[in-house]
Amino acid sequence: MKKKSNMRMAIDLFSGCGGLTQGLRDAGFTVGAAVEIDALAAETYAANHPEVRLFNADIRDISASEIMDACGIATGELDLLAGCPPCQGFSRIRLNNKRERMDDPRNRLIDEVLRVVGEMRPKVVMLENVPNLSRYTRYLDFKRDLRKLGYEISDQILDVADFGVPQRRKRLVVLASRLGRISHIEPVKRRKTVRDTIGKLPDHILRNDHLHRLGEQRSERVRQLIKAIPKDGGSRTALSPGLVLKCHEKQDGFYDVYGRMRWDDVAPTITGGCINPSKGRFLHPTEDRAITLREAALLQSFPLGYVFSLRRGKYAAAEMIGNALPPLFSRMQAEAIKSHLAGQ
Repeated sequence: MKKKSNMRMAIDLFSGCGGLTQGLRDAGFTVGAAVEIDALAAETYAANHPEVRLFNADIRDISASEIMDACGIATGELDLLAGCPPCQGFSRIRLNNKRERMDDPRNRLIDEVLRVVGEMRPKVVMLENVPNLSRYTRYLDFKRDLRKLGYEISDQILDVADFGVPQRRKRLVVLASRLGRISHIEPVKRRKTVRDTIGKLPDHILRNDHLHRLGEQRSERVRQLIKAIPKDGGSRTALSPGLVLKCHEKQDGFYDVYGRMRWDDVAPTITGGCINPSKGRFLHPTEDRAITLREAALLQSFPLGYVFSLRRGKYAAAEMIGNALPPLFSRMQAEAIKSHLAGQ
């Protein structure tokens, strides 16, 4: 791929199934290359973004020059380097578990971002992760080293629900520019709700979309439990003693487990367990089932026709969806970055 003079080019590191790339493209960027280690996520990415040069490999094994050569650009020419390093090592649950420490090997991948930045010298860098990244020593070193490279940095914890995505999802967004001061975007005026998003799906999705029509297999006891959860926002705290599962009888906390979404509110964070009601508030507001893969993808703001590989089954697909950066959120960030680039 050869870079044209009027083209705004981006590269997507840790691309997953392509949520960030979708948002970048929707904002008008050309995504020249992407890097993703997981084969299933790479398969899904390639199905939706076949024109992007995809490196299905460990980023630690790829040089910045290989990626730049694939894009036809030289050091200093890239407009935007964007990436979402794996965040599981920074998750709240892991950090609350005293047996889990911040020395999770995945946490060190932020060093690879810095390596690539140092070699590519992009005009702007965008990094997204969970808020707990800000508690990590290497993150402070990362910002210090970016400043040494001549970047001005703005980092802020944002909730994607404030930017049109119909779910609560707080993320640390880091913007760094070597062109001068860069700012985050302002929130939208109205939040989008669960009803807005999945309240009335098109007939062709209801009839033909495999991601929506995959069935559930539940025990009779769990089916009865789900039916008894009050509609539109109810939780398991309303269950009669005879319906409470044994594993929940003495459990203090995690009250969203087997909870319903509320029609006129945003959804909870869509995680890798988003189609499993035992993992959170993932029951449909009124139907006696968990949300489907397609509904989860829509609540993540993926386009209606986005393809997800089912080669490893529906739970692996759910994990891809839950791990993705919501495309609408990345689109809004990318539009602000385009304005910043245009103003220089």
